[in-house]
Amino acid sequence: MNSFPLPGAPVFHRSENGALMIEDLGLDELAQEHGTPLFVYSQAAIESALSAWQRGLAGRDALVCYAVKANSSQAILSLLAQAGCGFDIVSGGELARALAAGAEPEKIVFSGVGKTRREMQAALEAGIGCFNVESEAELLALNDVAAACGLTASVSIRVNPDVDARTHPYISTGLRDNKFGIAHDHALAACQLAASLPGLRVAGIGCHIGSQITEAAPYLDALERVLDLLEAIEAAGVPLGQIDLGGGLGIAYADETPPAADALCQLLLARLDARGHGQRRLIVEPGRALVGNAGVCLTEVLYLKPGEDKSFCIVDAAMNDVPRPALYEAFHRIEPLQAAAEGAPGRVYDVVGPVCESGDWLGRRRLLAVQPGDRLAVFSAGAYCMSMASNYNSRPRAAEVLVSGGMARVIRQRETIEDLLRGELP
Repeated sequence: MNSFPLPGAPVFHRSENGALMIEDLGLDELAQEHGTPLFVYSQAAIESALSAWQRGLAGRDALVCYAVKANSSQAILSLLAQAGCGFDIVSGGELARALAAGAEPEKIVFSGVGKTRREMQAALEAGIGCFNVESEAELLALNDVAAACGLTASVSIRVNPDVDARTHPYISTGLRDNKFGIAHDHALAACQLAASLPGLRVAGIGCHIGSQITEAAPYLDALERVLDLLEAIEAAGVPLGQIDLGGGLGIAYADETPPAADALCQLLLARLDARGHGQRRLIVEPGRALVGNAGVCLTEVLYLKPGEDKSFCIVDAAMNDVPRPALYEAFHRIEPLQAAAEGAPGRVYDVVGPVCESGDWLGRRRLLAVQPGDRLAVFSAGAYCMSMASNYNSRPRAAEVLVSGGMARVIRQRETIEDLLRGELP
């Protein structure tokens, strides 16, 4: 019913009898064993995605820092830490998760516009590698905290380069009207301020222009602007050792064709070399690109509700499990776990969940040949699904399973009603 390859292929594929597989296991069998909604991830897909970045940066002074916000499940963080990955965090909770998963503190960078003093102190005491600072006010606060701790904070000035990432406005971060980063024309003054503060050490400069970027051009445009700034700042007497280009590389949800990670890295390195900056340390912070197409959300068809103008396929997953369609009107491929028999009649449905909101939909106008009790896979669910999941309508969050070859293990137990009520007082 869809001519495009499955997102995450060949890790996700159909067997000869039409069963949807993840590595060597059938997804329908996993759904039967663990229930639905259920998130299932492929270890091989995550490792392969990371190796592409590491391959593209091989031989250089470079660090790949996984953006924890994409998916913060402990088993996934542990897997990435064991593979030599660093981590890009945006909260004290993500700091604690990364450290618990075995992250090397010096491979952690702390981003985000609203770090609290308590979070700054925790990160300093943990010995993280760098703070990506996004305002002059944050520089002053971090200097105060560092001085109170008797420590020095390594900082990278995150600049807003006013570059259009050509993505959804909610996940664009590099334009002048976004809240992220220090304005391009204030960057020199910010670096000079940082260099004057005794509790700070200026390590470098960087940017982050957005998420789900499917072209190389915005990265190259941003790099050029950052290098122009770097040269002006160093000419003013502030040395900068590293460049942080953030993350944001997109994945194929449908027919997108983002550049391969290793190819993108080679383009960036070539531009650095051409400008005479190939010796500098380079940090990249992919999130979705490492885990997005490594995961699916499995869901069961509850009811079919045909209508004259629109028909609904009502499933047991909802906007609290897969929030991106409600938030961004995002597309996720939806496929039955067992392919329909040849010639089976299909119908065009909106795939919707049980949550009491008209915005609770997972897919619109999908041709499906299904019956109640059949199960579906919502693809590209490895990023920004479980990490953004909620308990709206008092719905317990789903379980998570990690697959390696022919083995599967539960990495997050399904929440219970008791879990929902824990900590509440009458």
